[in-house]
Amino acid sequence: MSDRFNITLPIADYRPQHFLLEVKGKVATITLNRPDRKNPLTFESYAELRDLFRALAYEDAVKAVVITGAGGNFCSGGDVFEIIEPLLGKDMKGLLEFTQMTGDTVKAMRACPQPIVAAIDGVCVGAGAILAMASDMRFGTGEARVAFLFNRVGLAGCDMGACSILPRIVGQGRASELLFTGRAMGGEEAERWGFFNRLEAPEALLGSAQEFAKRLADGPTFANGVTKKMLHMEWAMGVDEAIDQEALAQALCMQTEDFHRAFHAFANKTKPVFEGD
Repeated sequence: MSDRFNITLPIADYRPQHFLLEVKGKVATITLNRPDRKNPLTFESYAELRDLFRALAYEDAVKAVVITGAGGNFCSGGDVFEIIEPLLGKDMKGLLEFTQMTGDTVKAMRACPQPIVAAIDGVCVGAGAILAMASDMRFGTGEARVAFLFNRVGLAGCDMGACSILPRIVGQGRASELLFTGRAMGGEEAERWGFFNRLEAPEALLGSAQEFAKRLADGPTFANGVTKKMLHMEWAMGVDEAIDQEALAQALCMQTEDFHRAFHAFANKTKPVFEGD
């Protein structure tokens, strides 16, 4: 559970052991790749995802990330026989090491400056729903089924930040329903509730998510990173404190070359070409 993976930079040269990674231009696509089992997670894949997202904080070439699953499903959660069964034999120390590691995966996703777009089709349950939740945006299909099913296996819904993050996406009452019952949201309901940013046809899903990520990657990426950080930090702030912190953040962004490029492009009636500096 405490495995560490040597994530080399540049990320484009890294070959993961437990999922697929493709870097095209400034967009990295992570594909959970156990389609015969609907892409469940293992101790090792959790750890490698955690370390990859941590490494992305130091990666200048990648400006946006897409996470998806192979074979028409996103992720079926923790593998029953490779995670759930071994947990039955662990003592409290071992159980806490596991739950802290899974939480660290979410922390790493929230801390990496690149916006993360989840492309979700088919099964997206348990820890898979958490990975989707921890992403910045979610594209789904009408065939997607999202369930935070911890309650259905005798566990609390407060897993990997769900009680903190999910209410901020769908609202307190809706999050409470999902976490208390473990029931599945269909794709259309997930969009209606605000969990999905948009619905796509299954065959168009990944391409749409990658195109959207490319658009973000072509934008003012330093400023995008500040936006992501402030969205996360301001959860714990009062309004006055948030306004003060945003004033500092925006003043910092006003010193960037991208801010100057935007002005000169506007003045010259051209489209700005951002470089993230």
